[in-house]
Amino acid sequence: MVTLKQLAKELNVSISTVSKALNNSDEIGKDTRLRVKALAQSYNYTPNKVALSLKQNKTKTIGVIIPNILNHFLSKVLFGIEREANKHGYTIITCISNESLEKEKEGLQLLGNGSVDGFILSIAEETQTKNEIEHFKATIAQGLPIVMFDRVAHDVQCDKIIVDDFEATFNATKTLIAEQRRHIVFISKIDKISVGKLRERGYNKAVLEQGLEPLVLRIKKGDDAQEKIKQLYKKNPAIDGVVAADSASGVIAINMARNFKRKVPQDISVVGFSSKSVSNHSVPKLTIIRQHAKKIGAKAAEFLIKRIEDGAVPAQNYTTKIIKTTLVKNKSTL
Repeated sequence: MVTLKQLAKELNVSISTVSKALNNSDEIGKDTRLRVKALAQSYNYTPNKVALSLKQNKTKTIGVIIPNILNHFLSKVLFGIEREANKHGYTIITCISNESLEKEKEGLQLLGNGSVDGFILSIAEETQTKNEIEHFKATIAQGLPIVMFDRVAHDVQCDKIIVDDFEATFNATKTLIAEQRRHIVFISKIDKISVGKLRERGYNKAVLEQGLEPLVLRIKKGDDAQEKIKQLYKKNPAIDGVVAADSASGVIAINMARNFKRKVPQDISVVGFSSKSVSNHSVPKLTIIRQHAKKIGAKAAEFLIKRIEDGAVPAQNYTTKIIKTTLVKNKSTL
């Protein structure tokens, strides 16, 4: 198996130059980096990560803990994390908490035992419900930095990447009010977690400012969402606007309106937090509050890698980065 020393000899450069070129260091010119990589590829050279981690006291690996791999938003954040980490020569190991506090703790303990250099995570629902944060503090005390995204613990001193859920829902509701909608319902399957609560508050503020009556449908875990929304329409025939806190509820609200001979958007306007791909599952296509999940993931990875490579920092230097949402108008609103 070829070594760094052999590559350096063949290219007539130093071992340090080869190492830096393979790690995309800006200290090495582009032409040299390309020559080094081409030769390394011709020999199928791969660095010995174990030896590298022992030498540098770094694993070049990031631990990622997410609550639900089936959640489209979280899977796109994960894509953004992996892509950005790869640019900097880092790999990722992913754990799924399945909304469980214990599984979240297990993930931190398992990976925090020398396998990773730091963590990117979104907090489990049970963790938020019980307001448990000591496991995060203990991990940081070990010298492992954490970057939180989407669902965050405000009492934990670390970098955070969020969207302004309150403002995004407030503005979306105001958009429906501007269409002269006067009976707007807020539908949520995520009212137990922080982002769901913030979205509901944004909706409430918008309707109350206009002297309108708030109407909220909270769909619990295990509920039949289609049946709940069907009964909502049945009991409230005056509904002319829907703001959905999650990706599925907006699509169901559009599709269910047809059962009551209601036209979207002529009779009812619908907007929801979603992605472009999910919005395609309704006719007409759902107007969405786009969170830019890949950008959130990339920014989280960027923040964590900076912390890993810069070392310990004063607590007051931690940053909360707000990623602006975008209201993407489709055919479900006027």
